[in-house]
Amino acid sequence: MEPVVTVGLDGSPESLAAAHWAADEAEKQGLTLRLLHAWPLLAPEPTSIPSEVDQNYWAKRLVHTARAELQARHPGLSVVGNLVADDAQEALLQAASDSAMLVLGSRGLESVESYFLGDVSMPVAARAERPVVLVRTTARGKGAPPSSVSRVVVALKLHGASDDLHGSSDDLLDFAFQAAAARGVPLVAVHGRSVPLHARVPWGVDHGITEEIKQDAHQRLSQTLRPWHEKYPQVEAADNIRLASPAKAVVEAAEGAALLVVGRRRHGPGRAPHLGPVAQAAIHHGRCPVAVVPHD
Repeated sequence: MEPVVTVGLDGSPESLAAAHWAADEAEKQGLTLRLLHAWPLLAPEPTSIPSEVDQNYWAKRLVHTARAELQARHPGLSVVGNLVADDAQEALLQAASDSAMLVLGSRGLESVESYFLGDVSMPVAARAERPVVLVRTTARGKGAPPSSVSRVVVALKLHGASDDLHGSSDDLLDFAFQAAAARGVPLVAVHGRSVPLHARVPWGVDHGITEEIKQDAHQRLSQTLRPWHEKYPQVEAADNIRLASPAKAVVEAAEGAALLVVGRRRHGPGRAPHLGPVAQAAIHHGRCPVAVVPHD
């Protein structure tokens, strides 16, 4: 099966925003968009039955309405509907395995609401073996970023650094550079590092030490990004070093971005799937779409 962009539909405004974002992405990549709605109580599809007694009627209507709206905005896009009689989380994880990416709606607004992000989005993002993009609604109602958006932001950890910011793997950087290339926008690699204790002085911080820290991080990030400059010469890439906690640095750097890309380590045998603190902060508090990319 050819890779597709899959979006989970549940009838919420967030899932419709995700569908619009996914349609834009599928069109950029020349892929088919798959609209997936899963519910354990869906009935086996009969050969012929009147709509008034079809217990799948509302599920079909949900997918049909979304498909018609998306086709109107993207007349050349191939859009297929998929009804699955299964638990939503399991159906989405299975769909993700043969998708270029899985796109879901996100309700991460303020502190209380973001804590209850949903019973599906967070576990799927933590377990999927392919990138998962979480999209929030906007004032425009379609999940699309404003026209002034001008960059893709990727969160990077430097090997050997004392923080726990995930994401200097090939999979993560390839996804981020490809996203920037598809949009024709620059890429910003952000790295946050808390000010070490030895740099703190009674009147603030020792700027000599902090400058050394920034210069070291800049040189190492430049080395990390060099092969990707060569692979994607059309993408203008720069680094952004911030002396702040990794989570705070990433959320602040992504303000107004087209896309924030964060990493998640694949879970091996004996390891429970989970999202690290940076990925969780990005999902809960980031205002732009957030891509969670699994890596080794």
